[in-house]
Amino acid sequence: MRIVNRNFKREYEALDTFEVGIVLTGAEVKSIRQSNIKLENAFGKIIDQEVYLINAEIPIYRFAAPVDYNSTKQRKLLLHKKEIAKIEVKLKTGGRLTLIPMACYTKGSRIKLSLALAKGRGEIAKKKLERAENIKRQQQREMKEYMKK
Repeated sequence: MRIVNRNFKREYEALDTFEVGIVLTGAEVKSIRQSNIKLENAFGKIIDQEVYLINAEIPIYRFAAPVDYNSTKQRKLLLHKKEIAKIEVKLKTGGRLTLIPMACYTKGSRIKLSLALAKGRGEIAKKKLERAENIKRQQQREMKEYMKK
């Protein structure tokens, strides 16, 4: 199971990536295993020397009945202290950097999150990226047509 943040490649440029664990309840784990997580508007934030995932939406598991369930609550991410210190230094000195989740996947029986220290792309860079992808797709189509002949 692998759930990818589709907006990531277009909106951000990854500078450094981390594989992190995430603190979840049992019903949230079951919901994620059914591929019910949305990472599009999510980001990471350091609060009191701990990293939290904010705005990631995990819908309620349909067979669970928790009281007052908030699908977009803050969820603690599990990193080593050295990694947190490294991220904190880069965020303070890097300028306009942010923590963005790239993907959520299972590793054995655990649920992991691929977190990237990323820099946002400007509108011009986004258009260049789209143009390059369109050219690449067109070349692949032409090669496929050529190989058919």
